[in-house]
Amino acid sequence: MKINKVVIPVAGWGTRSLPATKNLPKEILPVFKKPAIQYIVEEAKAAGLDNVIFITNKNKNILEDHFDYNLSLEWVLERTGKMELLQEVRKVSELANIISIRQKRQLGLGHAVLCAKEVVRDDPFAVILGDDLLFSSVPGIKQLIEVAETENMAVVGVMPVEKSQVSRYGIINAEEIGPHIYRVRELQEKPKVEEAASNLAIIGRYVLTPEIFYHLEKIFDPNQMGELELTEGLRRLAKDNKLLAVRLHGMRFDVGHWVDYLIANIYFALQDEELRDDIINRLRELIPC
Repeated sequence: MKINKVVIPVAGWGTRSLPATKNLPKEILPVFKKPAIQYIVEEAKAAGLDNVIFITNKNKNILEDHFDYNLSLEWVLERTGKMELLQEVRKVSELANIISIRQKRQLGLGHAVLCAKEVVRDDPFAVILGDDLLFSSVPGIKQLIEVAETENMAVVGVMPVEKSQVSRYGIINAEEIGPHIYRVRELQEKPKVEEAASNLAIIGRYVLTPEIFYHLEKIFDPNQMGELELTEGLRRLAKDNKLLAVRLHGMRFDVGHWVDYLIANIYFALQDEELRDDIINRLRELIPC
């Protein structure tokens, strides 16, 4: 199977990041010189995913605007001779083909994925969460795509977490069938520490087949008040022996978690040769040796 579409759910309210996200989506919060969502779209592009499907809400037009041309700004940059900056902003506008679908009610990640059905149709597709950054020599989502296309099967990305943190994640019960590749037998949604089958947590990277829509539709009650979790659909794939997991490698940051968000900014600042020494010196002032 060939994958060229990615669904990026961005309709959430970002309550963990309040008050910064009162009027600004958390996905647009800057991580060093770029908004978080740009890193996500760049990862998708690097993996050959040219069609980006935002699952959004009416308050998040700014996300789409970021990937559109800003002719007024470009005119100012050209007029003032700031050609390097001009190329930088145009490059963002040309990253990908952006398609937006409104999730009119925020009923969970499973519901957000289900909203993409009419655009995805019968094609396999990737899913990347809009606030989960992953940096590696091989793009995180590409690590999954390579396995999915070879095995013709849905794949989730996992990473080990501290045992004390398993109750924050979906956890897999699986057997290793190859280097860093697992056959998933069961999934646990935020289990208690003592009940967790492993410390391999599902993070914000998935490659799914259209079969996921069938399972999600069977579970979904349009009159329900609760959320439709993607885990429920994945659990059904696992029961049918149709779900693999890949242990991802790379540096991960959860933009919705303040410590991760702040560390991500420091991480990128330290990659900038012009800023690195000043950053290190200022950090030493804050944390005396």
